Amino acid sequence: MDLFLIYSVFIAGVVCFQIALVFGAPWGRLTQGGQIEGALPWSRRFAAIASIVLLCAMTLALHSVDGGWPNWPSWTASAAVFISALSMFVNWITPSKPERMLWGPITTVMFVLVVAIAYF
Repeated sequence: MDLFLIYSVFIAGVVCFQIALVFGAPWGRLTQGGQIEGALPWSRRFAAIASIVLLCAMTLALHSVDGGWPNWPSWTASAAVFISALSMFVNWITPSKPERMLWGPITTVMFVLVVAIAYF
């Protein structure tokens, strides 16, 4: 199976999670440090919106390096690798055990996929 397709499935799941947060899903303990019980306040929902935009941009960068649209320069894939590595790191060190147990493995798999797509 194509690595970009597998990555896209992961991204779709994460984007759906972020969209649910924006619309008030009570998953605050699973995101943004796990400090909020229940739904995120509006100030934190804007961070979820920013995550959606960033995830979509990363996907387009990887699609470009994979030979697809929008044909962005290859450095954008390197930026996606950096952001993915940072995301993985912060999800493993978060003080929230539920967040760490959910997102640590997911972001690790996503990081491996991003590296494989960007560089191999």
